[in-house]
Amino acid sequence: MDANLIYHLVVRENSQMLKNLSAWLGKATTFAETKKVEMDVMLQQRLIVDQYPLIKQIQATCDCAKFAAARLSGKEPPKHPDTETTLVQIQARIADVISYLNTYKPEDFKNVAAQKVQQPWMPGKYLEGMDYLTQLALPNFYFHVTTAYSILRVQGIDVGKTDYIGELNFKSL
Repeated sequence: MDANLIYHLVVRENSQMLKNLSAWLGKATTFAETKKVEMDVMLQQRLIVDQYPLIKQIQATCDCAKFAAARLSGKEPPKHPDTETTLVQIQARIADVISYLNTYKPEDFKNVAAQKVQQPWMPGKYLEGMDYLTQLALPNFYFHVTTAYSILRVQGIDVGKTDYIGELNFKSL
């Protein structure tokens, strides 16, 4: 299994999407100021009643990113007790997770194939490292980040596809 590829997917791509998420929240702040809406109220918005509110979607996005890196490398993730209630606090959490991901190197993922990743909600069972990455970690990360994007979008925040995709590393021919 290519450790560089795993590193790219787990660290670089998740970090980029977290940076994009942080930028969306910056646009949401401008929108809230312009419309005289409390940002803390916006953080409690949902797409539908049985889904998490925006702030919990952001917490879950952060958790997915840090847990993927930690579980695939055999390291311990930082603890976040999900006590954020303000934009400043949730932005700090995003920044903390990005900083945590930046501590990783490709060689940290050299044993992904041998990892047996257990989940707290599935005692006595595990997923092999690559199955964990492709069947749970990445889909779950993108589910929560996309739902956060959608909540912002439905509130009228001016974010679009280029905001979602973020910076592209085009090279000259």
